Amino acid sequence: MPTRVAVVTGANRGIGREVARQLAARGDLVVLTARDADRARQAADEIARSGGTVVPHPLDVADPAAASRLAADLARDHGRVDALVNNAAICYDTWARASAADLDEVRTALDTNLFGAWSVTLALLPLLRTSGQGRIVNVSSEAGSLASMGGGTPAYALCKAGLNALTRMLAAELSDDGILVNAVCPGWVATDMGGGGGRPVHDGAAGIVWAASLPDSGPTGGFFRDRRPVPW
Repeated sequence: MPTRVAVVTGANRGIGREVARQLAARGDLVVLTARDADRARQAADEIARSGGTVVPHPLDVADPAAASRLAADLARDHGRVDALVNNAAICYDTWARASAADLDEVRTALDTNLFGAWSVTLALLPLLRTSGQGRIVNVSSEAGSLASMGGGTPAYALCKAGLNALTRMLAAELSDDGILVNAVCPGWVATDMGGGGGRPVHDGAAGIVWAASLPDSGPTGGFFRDRRPVPW
């Protein structure tokens, strides 16, 4: 029987799908979410054929009502959530500049990449508290690191910087509940969003799985890549 219930958003492809596969291989019951219900089902079925328990669920993270429906279904079917991986993201706007940004595009990115992750976290927080060993992983990027930030990619970088700030706040506020909250940069990974030439998706996902599976003595409020700290 699966020992933990893990939710992965935006998991029908790329890093999210590989995170779901690795968590299922560890023995977790994985709830694989995607905006498109058919794509979620197809990805879940393909992973499950390799071994593990994977349950598909439709979820548009930018829709708070959808997050509430997910929470209600998880409460009914499982009664708890042990790990939440906020992976869903859009708009890797390498073509854009902050000095000439399309602010409607930035707002759309924020709705998914920051507010979407925030909304899903709030919806599932009672179930994470029920776990007693909740883990929240915000899939971030070094593009959101103020220490190395330069020009370009304004929507994506701003979203990830905000997600890093949210990580720090939640980690401080949830420590008494036994919930560990960390941000993880998977590095440049060869996915549809990252493009060709990046590292294998397996390697990028491994650090996220590590953070989603930390022991109670593990870190919280950190920013990591390959289990090593990244400057904020």
